[in-house]
Amino acid sequence: MTQTKLSDGTPVFCLRKPEAKMLDHHVEGYLQNGIKIETGDIVFDVGANVGVFGLRATQKADNVQAYCFEPIPDIYEVLKKNAITYGNGKIHTFQMGVSDSASRASFTYFPNTPALSTLHPEEWDKDPKAFSRAVKGTMRNPPEGMKWMRLIPSFLSGVIAFFLVRGKKQVDCNLDTLSSIIEAHKVSKIDLLKIDCEGAEWSVLNGISEEHWSRIKTIVIEVHDIDNRLDKIKKLLDEKGFKKLHHEREVGLEDSVMFNLFALR
Repeated sequence: MTQTKLSDGTPVFCLRKPEAKMLDHHVEGYLQNGIKIETGDIVFDVGANVGVFGLRATQKADNVQAYCFEPIPDIYEVLKKNAITYGNGKIHTFQMGVSDSASRASFTYFPNTPALSTLHPEEWDKDPKAFSRAVKGTMRNPPEGMKWMRLIPSFLSGVIAFFLVRGKKQVDCNLDTLSSIIEAHKVSKIDLLKIDCEGAEWSVLNGISEEHWSRIKTIVIEVHDIDNRLDKIKKLLDEKGFKKLHHEREVGLEDSVMFNLFALR
């Protein structure tokens, strides 16, 4: 565990300093197309990593409460440290993955790039060059404070990608459903549900019981559009009352299967 400062000087604990800045860059990408955080909101962050989104959410307005879910033990310890040190009692952490049932599962943990840790590594295996393309796109469009990345020759993206995924480990983690959390903690509303869980987004949504869908106001999801998943999720959300749907790729990820999907009632 180490520390760094985000673009505005906000201190944060992290595992990899460049990755913390990258996570912060993604925050603004999520808060677009009608997605916003207001006074008194309750935010659920599924795939919280070290808690940058949760921290930023509590800074956006007064009395915001963030429920942050992260299954990987090494990453969770950093999330918990950020919540205790900088959360002012507003960040609630859960060491678990979110899925469609309560169980145990084996996650692939990438120590060199923790944010890629996933329950579904096979999705990268379907296109071995996909991660290299994502690295190249990020190098061309780096976040604030990382403009030096543009100086790296693009042909090195494959080498960098190889290093980032080297040394992966298998880690057994607990899973539970969003509805179980809603019931256990008597959550009366979720103003924003943010899901970024590296390919497990369909299972997360299927863990929401019918009676709890009406409590969710807005959703933003990183969707890995494999096997027509984007259209499946849009159809599901439309059925649940989310009539304002918009999807887009982030700048730099135009050659990837990843989309941000924004959903409002």
